[in-house]
Amino acid sequence: MHFDLPQAPLQPLNLPWLQQAKIAAAMLRLDLIDPLISGNKWFKLRHHLQQASASNAPGLISLGGNHSNHLHALAAAGKRFGFATAGLLRGHAQDTPTVLDLQALGMELHWLGYGGYRARNEAGFWEPWQARYPGWHCIPEGGGGLAGAQGCALIMQQAQAQIPALGWSGYDAWWLAAGTGTTLAGLVMAEAGAHVVHGALAVPRGHGVLEAVATLAGAHGYQLHDACRGGFGKFDAELLAFVADCERHTGVPLEALYTGKALLALREQVEAGLFAPGTRLLFVHTGGLQGRRGYL
Repeated sequence: MHFDLPQAPLQPLNLPWLQQAKIAAAMLRLDLIDPLISGNKWFKLRHHLQQASASNAPGLISLGGNHSNHLHALAAAGKRFGFATAGLLRGHAQDTPTVLDLQALGMELHWLGYGGYRARNEAGFWEPWQARYPGWHCIPEGGGGLAGAQGCALIMQQAQAQIPALGWSGYDAWWLAAGTGTTLAGLVMAEAGAHVVHGALAVPRGHGVLEAVATLAGAHGYQLHDACRGGFGKFDAELLAFVADCERHTGVPLEALYTGKALLALREQVEAGLFAPGTRLLFVHTGGLQGRRGYL
Protein backbone atom coordinates (compact mmCIF):
# COMPACT_ATOMS: atom_id res chain seq x y z
CA MET A 1 0.00 0.00 0.00
CA HIS A 2 1.31 3.46 -0.87
CA PHE A 3 1.02 6.36 1.54
CA ASP A 4 2.31 9.13 -0.72
CA LEU A 5 2.26 12.55 0.89
CA PRO A 6 0.46 15.36 -0.93
CA GLN A 7 2.54 18.51 -1.52
CA ALA A 8 1.91 21.51 0.76
CA PRO A 9 2.32 24.91 -0.93
CA LEU A 10 4.85 27.40 0.49
CA GLN A 11 3.42 30.94 0.33
CA PRO A 12 4.80 34.37 1.29
CA LEU A 13 3.45 35.48 4.68
CA ASN A 14 2.88 39.23 4.57
CA LEU A 15 1.89 40.80 7.88
CA PRO A 16 2.49 44.44 8.87
CA TRP A 17 4.57 43.62 11.97
CA LEU A 18 6.87 41.36 9.94
CA GLN A 19 7.31 44.04 7.29
CA GLN A 20 8.05 46.71 9.91
CA ALA A 21 10.79 44.50 11.38
CA LYS A 22 12.14 43.77 7.85
CA ILE A 23 11.65 40.05 8.32
CA ALA A 24 10.71 37.87 5.36
CA ALA A 25 8.45 34.91 6.16
CA ALA A 26 6.79 32.14 4.21
CA MET A 27 4.05 29.82 5.43
CA LEU A 28 4.05 26.11 4.63
CA ARG A 29 0.33 25.42 4.22
CA LEU A 30 -0.06 21.93 5.67
CA ASP A 31 -3.74 22.80 6.11
CA LEU A 32 -4.18 22.43 2.34
CA ILE A 33 -2.74 18.95 1.78
CA ASP A 34 -5.91 16.94 2.37
CA PRO A 35 -9.52 17.72 3.32
CA LEU A 36 -9.61 15.08 6.09
CA ILE A 37 -6.07 13.85 6.90
CA SER A 38 -5.06 17.44 7.47
CA GLY A 39 -1.93 19.31 8.39
CA ASN A 40 0.96 17.71 10.25
CA LYS A 41 -1.23 14.67 11.00
CA TRP A 42 -0.52 13.14 7.56
CA PHE A 43 3.20 13.29 8.30
CA LYS A 44 2.81 11.93 11.84
CA LEU A 45 0.63 9.04 10.67
CA ARG A 46 2.59 8.02 7.57
CA HIS A 47 5.14 5.73 9.23
CA HIS A 48 2.46 4.31 11.54
CA LEU A 49 0.31 3.46 8.52
CA GLN A 50 3.29 1.82 6.81
CA GLN A 51 4.05 -0.25 9.93
CA ALA A 52 0.40 -1.29 10.31
CA SER A 53 0.26 -2.29 6.66
CA ALA A 54 3.52 -4.26 6.88
CA SER A 55 2.29 -6.21 9.91
CA ASN A 56 -1.17 -6.78 8.38
CA ALA A 57 -2.75 -5.10 11.39
CA PRO A 58 -6.56 -5.22 11.12
CA GLY A 59 -6.96 -1.90 12.87
CA LEU A 60 -5.48 1.23 14.43
CA ILE A 61 -6.05 2.41 17.99
CA SER A 62 -5.05 5.70 19.61
CA LEU A 63 -6.05 8.37 22.15
CA GLY A 64 -7.26 11.96 22.23
CA GLY A 65 -9.79 14.51 23.42
CA ASN A 66 -13.25 15.26 22.07
CA HIS A 67 -11.93 17.88 19.59
CA SER A 68 -8.83 15.84 18.67
CA ASN A 69 -7.32 16.65 15.27
CA HIS A 70 -5.25 13.47 15.60
CA LEU A 71 -8.21 11.10 16.09
CA HIS A 72 -10.08 12.90 13.29
CA ALA A 73 -7.21 12.29 10.86
CA LEU A 74 -6.74 8.72 12.12
CA ALA A 75 -10.41 7.85 11.59
CA ALA A 76 -10.26 9.31 8.07
CA ALA A 77 -7.04 7.43 7.26
CA GLY A 78 -8.53 4.18 8.55
CA LYS A 79 -11.60 4.57 6.37
CA ARG A 80 -9.51 5.51 3.31
CA PHE A 81 -6.90 2.75 3.64
CA GLY A 82 -9.07 -0.07 4.95
CA PHE A 83 -8.18 -0.23 8.65
CA ALA A 84 -10.73 -0.50 11.43
CA THR A 85 -10.19 2.24 14.05
CA ALA A 86 -10.79 2.66 17.78
CA GLY A 87 -10.38 5.83 19.82
CA LEU A 88 -9.74 6.08 23.57
CA LEU A 89 -11.14 9.45 24.62
CA ARG A 90 -10.48 11.75 27.55
CA GLY A 91 -13.45 12.53 29.77
CA HIS A 92 -17.05 11.41 29.50
CA ALA A 93 -19.24 10.82 26.47
CA GLN A 94 -20.39 13.97 24.71
CA ASP A 95 -21.29 14.93 21.17
CA THR A 96 -18.94 17.48 19.61
CA PRO A 97 -18.61 18.09 15.85
CA THR A 98 -15.38 16.06 15.98
CA VAL A 99 -16.96 13.15 17.88
CA LEU A 100 -19.86 13.02 15.40
CA ASP A 101 -17.34 12.85 12.56
CA LEU A 102 -15.39 10.07 14.29
CA GLN A 103 -18.58 8.02 14.54
CA ALA A 104 -19.53 8.76 10.92
CA LEU A 105 -16.04 7.62 9.83
CA GLY A 106 -16.60 4.30 11.61
CA MET A 107 -14.32 4.73 14.65
CA GLU A 108 -15.31 2.77 17.76
CA LEU A 109 -15.14 5.11 20.77
CA HIS A 110 -14.26 4.31 24.37
CA TRP A 111 -14.59 7.10 26.97
CA LEU A 112 -11.99 6.69 29.73
CA GLY A 113 -13.08 9.46 32.09
CA TYR A 114 -10.33 11.84 33.27
CA GLY A 115 -8.53 9.58 35.72
CA GLY A 116 -8.51 6.70 33.25
CA TYR A 117 -7.04 8.97 30.60
CA ARG A 118 -4.32 10.26 32.93
CA ALA A 119 -3.13 6.66 33.27
CA ARG A 120 -2.22 6.51 29.56
CA ASN A 121 1.53 6.83 30.18
CA GLU A 122 1.65 4.21 32.94
CA ALA A 123 3.15 0.76 32.45
CA GLY A 124 0.52 -1.78 31.44
CA PHE A 125 -1.98 0.79 30.12
CA TRP A 126 -2.14 -0.80 26.66
CA GLU A 127 -2.38 -4.46 27.76
CA PRO A 128 -6.18 -4.71 28.14
CA TRP A 129 -6.67 -2.86 24.88
CA GLN A 130 -4.23 -5.13 23.04
CA ALA A 131 -6.14 -8.09 24.44
CA ARG A 132 -9.43 -6.60 23.29
CA TYR A 133 -8.05 -5.66 19.83
CA PRO A 134 -5.46 -8.37 19.07
CA GLY A 135 -2.90 -7.48 16.41
CA TRP A 136 -4.02 -3.86 16.15
CA HIS A 137 -1.39 -1.15 15.72
CA CYS A 138 -1.25 1.14 18.79
CA ILE A 139 -0.39 4.78 18.06
CA PRO A 140 0.71 7.16 20.85
CA GLU A 141 -1.38 10.21 21.69
CA GLY A 142 -1.16 12.83 18.95
CA GLY A 143 0.72 10.42 16.65
CA GLY A 144 3.83 10.93 18.75
CA GLY A 145 6.94 8.86 19.25
CA LEU A 146 9.79 8.11 16.87
CA ALA A 147 7.59 6.97 13.96
CA GLY A 148 5.63 10.23 14.14
CA ALA A 149 8.80 12.33 14.26
CA GLN A 150 10.38 10.46 11.34
CA GLY A 151 7.33 11.22 9.24
CA CYS A 152 7.53 14.91 10.20
CA ALA A 153 11.14 15.06 8.98
CA LEU A 154 9.64 15.01 5.47
CA ILE A 155 8.16 18.47 6.10
CA MET A 156 11.64 19.93 5.63
CA GLN A 157 11.99 18.44 2.14
CA GLN A 158 8.61 19.86 1.09
CA ALA A 159 9.61 23.37 2.13
CA GLN A 160 13.17 23.30 0.80
CA ALA A 161 12.02 22.23 -2.65
CA GLN A 162 10.01 25.47 -2.91
CA ILE A 163 12.56 27.98 -1.52
CA PRO A 164 13.87 29.00 -4.99
CA ALA A 165 10.34 29.91 -6.13
CA LEU A 166 10.22 32.54 -3.35
CA GLY A 167 13.34 34.15 -4.77
CA TRP A 168 15.23 33.29 -1.58
CA SER A 169 18.79 31.93 -1.68
CA GLY A 170 18.10 30.09 1.58
CA TYR A 171 16.39 30.54 4.94
CA ASP A 172 17.44 31.19 8.53
CA ALA A 173 15.03 29.42 10.88
CA TRP A 174 11.72 27.61 11.38
CA TRP A 175 8.79 28.64 13.57
CA LEU A 176 5.87 26.37 14.48
CA ALA A 177 3.46 25.45 17.27
CA ALA A 178 4.42 22.61 19.61
CA GLY A 179 1.67 20.48 21.18
CA THR A 180 3.39 17.13 21.81
CA GLY A 181 6.71 18.24 20.28
CA THR A 182 6.66 15.50 17.65
CA THR A 183 6.60 17.77 14.58
CA LEU A 184 9.29 19.98 16.11
CA ALA A 185 11.47 16.94 16.86
CA GLY A 186 11.09 15.68 13.29
CA LEU A 187 12.28 19.00 11.88
CA VAL A 188 15.19 19.15 14.35
CA MET A 189 16.21 15.62 13.30
CA ALA A 190 15.97 16.54 9.62
CA GLU A 191 17.89 19.81 10.01
CA ALA A 192 20.68 18.19 12.07
CA GLY A 193 21.78 21.62 13.28
CA ALA A 194 21.73 23.41 9.90
CA HIS A 195 18.91 25.79 10.92
CA VAL A 196 17.34 26.56 14.29
CA VAL A 197 13.78 25.31 14.83
CA HIS A 198 11.67 27.55 17.10
CA GLY A 199 8.76 25.89 18.87
CA ALA A 200 5.91 27.96 20.33
CA LEU A 201 4.53 25.91 23.22
CA ALA A 202 0.76 25.60 22.90
CA VAL A 203 0.76 23.69 26.21
CA PRO A 204 2.30 24.53 29.61
CA ARG A 205 5.95 23.58 30.18
CA GLY A 206 4.93 20.76 32.53
CA HIS A 207 3.19 18.83 29.72
CA GLY A 208 6.26 16.82 28.73
CA VAL A 209 7.14 18.57 25.45
CA LEU A 210 10.69 19.40 26.58
CA GLU A 211 11.31 15.79 27.57
CA ALA A 212 9.73 14.38 24.40
CA VAL A 213 11.82 16.58 22.10
CA ALA A 214 15.02 15.87 24.05
CA THR A 215 14.35 12.11 23.89
CA LEU A 216 13.65 12.15 20.14
CA ALA A 217 16.05 14.83 18.89
CA GLY A 218 18.62 15.54 21.60
CA ALA A 219 19.33 18.83 23.32
CA HIS A 220 20.42 21.06 20.43
CA GLY A 221 19.08 22.76 17.31
CA TYR A 222 15.91 24.26 18.74
CA GLN A 223 14.47 26.91 21.06
CA LEU A 224 11.15 26.67 22.90
CA HIS A 225 8.99 29.74 23.61
CA ASP A 226 6.03 30.01 25.99
CA ALA A 227 2.83 30.55 24.03
CA CYS A 228 0.06 28.64 25.86
CA ARG A 229 -1.71 31.72 27.29
CA GLY A 230 -2.96 30.06 30.47
CA GLY A 231 -3.11 26.41 29.48
CA PHE A 232 -3.74 23.86 26.75
CA GLY A 233 -7.00 24.57 24.95
CA LYS A 234 -7.24 28.03 26.54
CA PHE A 235 -7.78 31.16 24.47
CA ASP A 236 -8.69 34.75 25.22
CA ALA A 237 -10.15 37.82 23.52
CA GLU A 238 -6.73 39.22 22.55
CA LEU A 239 -5.72 35.96 20.87
CA LEU A 240 -9.01 35.63 18.95
CA ALA A 241 -8.81 39.27 17.80
CA PHE A 242 -5.21 38.73 16.68
CA VAL A 243 -6.19 35.59 14.72
CA ALA A 244 -9.06 37.44 13.03
CA ASP A 245 -6.69 40.28 12.12
CA CYS A 246 -4.13 37.89 10.60
CA GLU A 247 -6.88 36.16 8.63
CA ARG A 248 -7.98 39.52 7.25
CA HIS A 249 -4.44 40.42 6.17
CA THR A 250 -3.49 37.06 4.66
CA GLY A 251 -6.74 35.38 3.63
CA VAL A 252 -5.43 32.22 5.33
CA PRO A 253 -7.79 30.43 7.75
CA LEU A 254 -6.17 29.84 11.15
CA GLU A 255 -7.17 28.15 14.38
CA ALA A 256 -6.40 29.73 17.74
CA LEU A 257 -5.09 26.82 19.80
CA TYR A 258 -1.94 26.01 17.80
CA THR A 259 -1.23 28.14 14.73
CA GLY A 260 -2.80 31.28 16.24
CA LYS A 261 -0.80 30.96 19.45
CA ALA A 262 2.37 30.31 17.44
CA LEU A 263 1.86 33.43 15.30
CA LEU A 264 1.15 35.62 18.34
CA ALA A 265 4.28 34.32 20.08
CA LEU A 266 6.24 35.06 16.90
CA ARG A 267 4.96 38.65 16.88
CA GLU A 268 6.03 39.04 20.53
CA GLN A 269 9.53 37.74 19.78
CA VAL A 270 9.84 39.82 16.60
CA GLU A 271 8.88 42.95 18.52
CA ALA A 272 11.37 41.98 21.27
CA GLY A 273 14.16 41.89 18.65
CA LEU A 274 14.87 38.14 18.60
CA PHE A 275 15.48 38.23 14.83
CA ALA A 276 17.75 40.62 12.94
CA PRO A 277 16.35 42.59 9.98
CA GLY A 278 16.69 40.52 6.80
CA THR A 279 15.94 37.22 8.58
CA ARG A 280 14.04 34.68 6.45
CA LEU A 281 11.64 32.49 8.43
CA LEU A 282 9.68 29.37 7.51
CA PHE A 283 6.39 29.27 9.44
CA VAL A 284 4.49 25.95 9.51
CA HIS A 285 0.69 26.06 9.40
CA THR A 286 0.06 22.74 11.14
CA GLY A 287 -3.60 22.48 10.05
CA GLY A 288 -6.13 21.50 12.70
CA LEU A 289 -8.88 23.66 11.23
CA GLN A 290 -11.55 21.06 12.01
CA GLY A 291 -10.92 21.77 15.69
CA ARG A 292 -12.12 25.38 15.27
CA ARG A 293 -15.69 24.09 15.41
CA GLY A 294 -15.16 23.48 19.12
CA TYR A 295 -15.00 27.19 19.95
CA LEU A 296 -16.40 29.23 17.05
